[in-house]
Amino acid sequence: MEFSQGKTIKVTAILLFLAAITQPIYTVLYEYAKNVDRSFLWKAETLIFILLCAFAGAAMVMTKRYAVIFSAIAFSAVLNVIQVGIGLIQFKPFFSTAETNPELGAIAGSVGALSFFLYNAAKMLLGLAALVIGLDKIKDGATALGGLTALVGLVAFLTNALATIIGRGGFMPPAIAGGSGVIATLLLALCLFSIARQAKKA
Repeated sequence: MEFSQGKTIKVTAILLFLAAITQPIYTVLYEYAKNVDRSFLWKAETLIFILLCAFAGAAMVMTKRYAVIFSAIAFSAVLNVIQVGIGLIQFKPFFSTAETNPELGAIAGSVGALSFFLYNAAKMLLGLAALVIGLDKIKDGATALGGLTALVGLVAFLTNALATIIGRGGFMPPAIAGGSGVIATLLLALCLFSIARQAKKA
């Protein structure tokens, strides 16, 4: 099956959109339905991120103009595959063991900290992608969408960079870094949909 540049970019945009909407759902379940098993969302994200590695990677080599954007998306997906894998495979045994052996609590905590480190690093890359594509859309005349995407992308990049370097217990609530990253991802997906339409017409 042959994927044109336009189709590849469109699939990438769809996968980004799906990845973004899983996180608000997870947050709602975490806050208001703690008894609900949320691992199904992590499993869905695993599939989304693996596919994103392939399609964003393919888009990266198809276009020179947007190479940095798709490189950032592809490598953020790689980081997210590892991050979700840690959550699915290591959280339960490490934290269960720490409950019965409190002296292992620091080790369990480090596993959680590593997962969040990768989460923020991936959001940082998506913020960078949103910033670059937003500036490009401004140059093309789409000032409203481009300006908003660039602004949110910059916020996501900076806040997640600081969360990665300083840690989640630093100077700001973790929701700012994560939330800005989610919004940047949605805006990035919208920009990619418009680029996909342009590529189809070319």
